[in-house]
Amino acid sequence: MKRVLTALLILFSAANAAAGQDAWTERELMLVRSLALSELAAPPAAPSNRVADDPAARELGRQLFFDPRFSLDGAVSCATCHIPQHGFQDGRTVARGIGTSTRRTMPLAGAAYSPFLFWDGRADRLWSQALGPLESAEEHGGGRTRYAHIIARSYKNRYEATFGPLPPLSHLPSRAGPVPDPDASAAWSAMLPEDRKAVTTIFVNIGKVIAAFERTLRPPVTRFDAWVYSDAFPLPGALNLQEVEGLRLFVGRAGCINCHNGSLMTNHTFHNTGVPPGPVSDFGRAKGARMVVLSRFNCRGPFSDAGAGGCPELRFLSNKGHLTEGAFKTPGLRGVAQRPPYMHAGQFETLAEVLDHYSTAPQSVIGHSELLPLDLSQDEKRALEAFLVTLSP
Repeated sequence: MKRVLTALLILFSAANAAAGQDAWTERELMLVRSLALSELAAPPAAPSNRVADDPAARELGRQLFFDPRFSLDGAVSCATCHIPQHGFQDGRTVARGIGTSTRRTMPLAGAAYSPFLFWDGRADRLWSQALGPLESAEEHGGGRTRYAHIIARSYKNRYEATFGPLPPLSHLPSRAGPVPDPDASAAWSAMLPEDRKAVTTIFVNIGKVIAAFERTLRPPVTRFDAWVYSDAFPLPGALNLQEVEGLRLFVGRAGCINCHNGSLMTNHTFHNTGVPPGPVSDFGRAKGARMVVLSRFNCRGPFSDAGAGGCPELRFLSNKGHLTEGAFKTPGLRGVAQRPPYMHAGQFETLAEVLDHYSTAPQSVIGHSELLPLDLSQDEKRALEAFLVTLSP
């Protein structure tokens, strides 16, 4: 591999010299290769979910993902906000289900690779992430017994083939759960502890089969990926001169690759980049880190299939919340040009606005921004945007 990269470096150095451009370095070529989708390995193991790679569980999860009955009004499914044709997001400024959220929908393709989910990382496993929207008053708005009854009526055989016999449910209320709705909450509190545990187990298993389906979601191959492993690389070809220059800025002076790295172009962690506030004051990761530690549905909780020793991300989670105020998860850039608006609450309508923000690096309203001004020229910003477009199919 080193000899191949050296040969490519010599070839492109000559071409660049003729064009009056700086040569690519060997490090730059290796960084570019690392961004290609072909470098993406299989998703990491999921010891907290014993059915994560079970084909029957995956198919059941796919059916539940698209079933709108898993909501208060029977009109909202996971696919309402995570639309397959739109990169498993919805293109809205903020998500809209039963009500309206304060953050935008994150794309799901590649989510299985992330140790923490949501913009603030308040879930540490894909199955626990799937549970949050089901009980959110703004998203699905339903209760646990409602979902358990749907499983018993419509998915009994498939569920029992994966998890064993369902418990008796006919004596339970039609809608009860630890949710904001006072009637559903009161009905939940009136249930026997053993019934609450049995229904919660069904609820968790719903999350686990949905996660099994979501583990299969990968971003599509793009023009950038085809170019990286073409005979033209690293010369312009399937990517034109402006797009290649944008890529050089991405891995070089602009420093985008510091956070947007790897095949999914994210470091899966959280940063304060001075983005203007959304519709509400949002402390981001500082609050999310506390929530994931306290969650009964985390990797070390009673519904996890992993032992406590199998959850290193949670075990070593920093409790220094003041360092993460206003920090949000680094989104992957696969398909980014096809999913405006941008940032955690859709604060920027276009990629041009995003690049303007990173170029000027304003101070953060909440916490401390990590950005330093890039002072990009208009031509450089246009080149970066042109490259970002190549990350869409």
